[in-house]
Amino acid sequence: MPIRTADATWQGPLEKGNGTVRIGSGGIEAQYSFNSRFAEGPGTNPEELIGAAEAGCYSMALAGDLGKAGYEPQRINTTAGVHINKNDDGWAIPQIDLRTEVEISGISESQLREIAEQTKDNCPVSRLLATANITLEVKLAG
Repeated sequence: MPIRTADATWQGPLEKGNGTVRIGSGGIEAQYSFNSRFAEGPGTNPEELIGAAEAGCYSMALAGDLGKAGYEPQRINTTAGVHINKNDDGWAIPQIDLRTEVEISGISESQLREIAEQTKDNCPVSRLLATANITLEVKLAG
């Protein structure tokens, strides 16, 4: 399997500096700063990138798990809300909220929920992020 890469460059002090993040394939290059991370400034931040990785991995894994169960999804849309908080030990990511909508035929909501929960526990990125509480809201589209 290939090894995926990304890099980041930061210039200047924390609150006044800025940086650039790039993924190895060249598909994403974005600016980030103190304000884009801890306020509402322009640019991205590590938490958004973690959210994108989690949402992308989860959606693909759910498509695979649904397929193994005999279902063929038409569309899976997942949003990941990544929380960052400061506590006594410093900054932490205590929670990630997944919201998934699945367009699919022939499956009950309870079957979908069961498969979706198993996927959440076994998706490679979810497993990596297991120190955070990962919540899941699943609904059938339509």
